[in-house]
Amino acid sequence: MVLVLYLYKNIILNKNDMKILYGVQGTGNGHISRCRTLAKALKKAGADVDYILSGRDPKDYFDMQAFGNYRTFSGLSFATLNGKINFRKTIQRIRAFRLIKDVRDLDLSKYDCIISDFEPVSAWAAHHQNRDCLGISNQSICHYLKPKEYGMIANVIMKYYAPVTKPIGLHWFHFGQKLIPPMIDSFETQPTEDGKIVVYLPFEDLQEIAQLVNQFPQYQFCCFHPDVKQISERKNLLLQPLSRDTFTQALLSCSGIISNTGFALISEALSLGKKILTKPVAGQFEQVYNAQCLQSLDMATVMENLSSLKLKYWLSLPSTKPIVYPNVAEELANWIVSGQKETLLSLSQRLWQQTVFPDNVKQQIKSLGYV
Repeated sequence: MVLVLYLYKNIILNKNDMKILYGVQGTGNGHISRCRTLAKALKKAGADVDYILSGRDPKDYFDMQAFGNYRTFSGLSFATLNGKINFRKTIQRIRAFRLIKDVRDLDLSKYDCIISDFEPVSAWAAHHQNRDCLGISNQSICHYLKPKEYGMIANVIMKYYAPVTKPIGLHWFHFGQKLIPPMIDSFETQPTEDGKIVVYLPFEDLQEIAQLVNQFPQYQFCCFHPDVKQISERKNLLLQPLSRDTFTQALLSCSGIISNTGFALISEALSLGKKILTKPVAGQFEQVYNAQCLQSLDMATVMENLSSLKLKYWLSLPSTKPIVYPNVAEELANWIVSGQKETLLSLSQRLWQQTVFPDNVKQQIKSLGYV
């Protein structure tokens, strides 16, 4: 009788459990934010997931409860200086022998599915062990769109940084390809507007940020930055240390956001109907391309540097309407756990049919030749 109960519990009840290894790029909070959203959906779908993160000092991770007993690796990361990619420092950071050892030591035999969000250790381990790997990230769009902004060096990086066998590109619009909309976490409260402007420019110098916003004393700015360790004020600029909960509350109540051109935060701002002023990190091809897309779709205002003229123009603009994206994380988690029986093209088309764009974005989409 005991044997029967054991078999019932461990074979029949758990027959649909899927064991997943999920590699998360840790250099940017956007990757972690997106993966946190999918982590919740995968848990709800019944998947058993182990997480690894790379690219950041382990002590610098925060708000990581969704990832359980995650493991960290050195991985690969880009170095920045004064808002620009510093290739010399990037090369100095590379620990090739450590990366090769981590890749070879990562045993994937117990996993049914490997996922990489632009994370090199999981992706290269899957490649080394001849395993399929889902690449779920904004970076995966390069497999479909071939952005001209990327250039030869960027295309080489995209091909070899975290190679995957099944790229699933996330984007703000499909551009005629089998891309899927952003994964955005649900918010417990409705967005409001209190007149404040949230600033998140982690790759820019704090002094330069302060000099820019202090020129507009009639506005209140709230800046979150990794160099800030405690709350302080510089005239009309409130400086806050990084905290997901505090940042989320500020984002929900603000009247606009100034940020670099990463994917996750911009996606949240679009879904909340917050007007956006964005500065791509110079030399970071992904952000340069993201900025070009946002501009072409009339989703944001772009500045190439910390420009007071561009800020003055943007502050005068009216509020925007939100983009309504479906629950992509839940749909994607169910698709993964069910064995990916539906084609990616079908999943893509179904999700975009549920997406609602404001009128100005619809007009831009039409002008680009898409219906």
